[in-house]
Amino acid sequence: MEHYVDGDVSLDTSGDQKTDYSRWRLMDEQGRQSWRYLESDEERADWPQTTFEKHFLGLDTANLPKAQTPLQAAQGAMSYFSQLQLPSGQWASECTGPLFILPCVVIAGHVTGSPLPAAYAVEIRRYLFARQRVVDGGWGWHAEARRSSAIGTALNYVVLRLLGAGRDDPRLVRARALLHELGGATHAPGIAKFWLCVLGVMKWECVNPFLPELWLTSDSDPAAPSKWYLHTRTNFTSMSYVWSKQWSYGGDAVTEQLQAELYTQPYNTIDFAAHRGSLAAVDNNYPKWWLVNLVNWLTVTVYVPYLRKPATAESAERKVWDLIVAEDRNTEYIGLSPISKAANLVACYFHEGPDGSSVRAHRRTMTQYFWMTKDGMACNLSDGIQVWDTSLGVQALAAAGAGAKANPRFQSTLVRAHAFLADHQLLEDIADQDKCHRWPRKGGWPFSTRYQGYMISECTAEGLRSVMQLQEMSHLHLAQRIPEQRLRDAVDCLLNLQNDTGGFGVYEKRLGSPKLAWLEMGEFVGKTMVTYDHVECTTAAVSALLSFSKLHPDYRAVEIETTTAHGLSFIKQSQKPDGGWHGAWGVCFTYAGMFALEALALAGETYATSEASRRGCDFLLDKQKEDGGWGESYLSLRQEEYVQHEESQVVQTAWACMALIHAGYAEREPVKRGLRLIMSRQQSKGQWCQESLEGGIGHGVISYSNYKLYWPIRALAEYVARFGNEQL
Repeated sequence: MEHYVDGDVSLDTSGDQKTDYSRWRLMDEQGRQSWRYLESDEERADWPQTTFEKHFLGLDTANLPKAQTPLQAAQGAMSYFSQLQLPSGQWASECTGPLFILPCVVIAGHVTGSPLPAAYAVEIRRYLFARQRVVDGGWGWHAEARRSSAIGTALNYVVLRLLGAGRDDPRLVRARALLHELGGATHAPGIAKFWLCVLGVMKWECVNPFLPELWLTSDSDPAAPSKWYLHTRTNFTSMSYVWSKQWSYGGDAVTEQLQAELYTQPYNTIDFAAHRGSLAAVDNNYPKWWLVNLVNWLTVTVYVPYLRKPATAESAERKVWDLIVAEDRNTEYIGLSPISKAANLVACYFHEGPDGSSVRAHRRTMTQYFWMTKDGMACNLSDGIQVWDTSLGVQALAAAGAGAKANPRFQSTLVRAHAFLADHQLLEDIADQDKCHRWPRKGGWPFSTRYQGYMISECTAEGLRSVMQLQEMSHLHLAQRIPEQRLRDAVDCLLNLQNDTGGFGVYEKRLGSPKLAWLEMGEFVGKTMVTYDHVECTTAAVSALLSFSKLHPDYRAVEIETTTAHGLSFIKQSQKPDGGWHGAWGVCFTYAGMFALEALALAGETYATSEASRRGCDFLLDKQKEDGGWGESYLSLRQEEYVQHEESQVVQTAWACMALIHAGYAEREPVKRGLRLIMSRQQSKGQWCQESLEGGIGHGVISYSNYKLYWPIRALAEYVARFGNEQL
């Protein structure tokens, strides 16, 4: 397939097409983000590129003098970070990492006649080639994977071919050879097989069942989908509709060629049913329980051919279709994730046809997931992390004195951020939330925007803390303060999220038994069935509730005291014997340790008074590197013990320094050494370079591209508040 781009196109150092980066603009429609390529010189002249666009694209911006003190370093970074604020008041960000997500969206667009803009295709090719592993020509399942996988190699090979790369490109020749070494596409995990069937380059007999009849079971059934982890049940819903219909794309010249390229034998000779359970060893990180394999076998060999009644299948399909319609309506066709959005688009295309209203709505929102980087165009894990970044950015700026009367240049930044957070608080629950299997969300905040609308515990906690912090700055000229009742709604939302363990999950309480883990079907990723408690979710909720109760001591005082006490107990029980806390959404012990020690400190437990705090500090101090920094490998996520990174990392050093400061660790020298490293790596514009990816997902990584900006600001500022602005 050829993709033609109007506007300047050149060749990069690898000989691939590259668009003119001066033509890219970031659209910001009340927080909803999408990239647009300006094809005419007139458009480019009329719409100048901003600092934030240049930043994301890796283009040059103005320099600043070298900082000599922590406050100078923080203020320089503040100046740079404030320029990245978008008109709606939020901060945009790259949130990428897993390499199997982008193909879902590209394949869905291809089969539904919803092609991406030509400039997107050019830059997606560049991005995927930049992420190809030099050592063997494949792709891992995430960006920093130490080995290639069948899922990453099969799906990204397909995307490159769909977007115009030739089969004889030497890089694709290597990728194809590796895929064949792994057994071919028949040995990819189930989610890859699903999308290859949708594309029409694999037969449905190769896919384990996504049986929609599971949604006909009673909610009281211990294995009912309504009790599964949110992302799993949402993805399953739309995928089960497509699986039940056994719908595949009719084909074109490229898909016909792919049928010959993806396998180790001619396509028409493959016994696809025999490969339903085939899986490359490198992808089999979480082997399925024997009972799951047995149920899959019984479903496809007994139930479907002999026992499945058409009326039952139709009833199940109606049920999941209603859930798809509700999900699209409740998220304004954005979806919970790129995977669920892509599957919903395919389901709508089948159900309503190519010109259906839901198909058109999905096409309008498709580009909200894509993100431009200096290496090309990636796909974010969500439609952005606007609320999350804005909340944490506000806290960093406030710590650095952005709201002080002496800093009027930054006050407007905070005012706009407050307006954004006020605009994106979730003011109502979802209509028919029980039928939609949605948790109460009133008062909460989402990861991205109110349009997508999924409440997250951490975002609610940090959003509440940030708003309270801003509204305590009496000299800020806020357009409209958030009423106290809405702050109370946020507290109500948090109090409704605590599990019986004392811990908090991400989206909702744990609805099913932990034994649902026996039904794990992720294959290459694990922990996909149960809503788990997380240290960082729990610490965020506890910190927010403690902060609220200090300002509003009379509201639900007993419940807040009980909840925070239970949460603190969970935090202490989660501490490992060596003193560390294992994090899930950041790398890893450093990340969780920062949040845990802050929550303990807010409860009055510091290094001087608390054994848990002392053990946490001593754990981090033991990991400090010779250069003064901290650096932790993402391998800690899988191994559940601290694994040293080869080099110190700026973001993790900021986390460790903040943890020690929060805990009231008396000796300043370890923190000074860490801050010296941070300051030594500050760039001439006040920013820091991207190092290893900071976020975690399963045992892989996510990029939170603003972490390298606001976490160092906050660490530097909190040092100054505690020890003074001495030259380091």
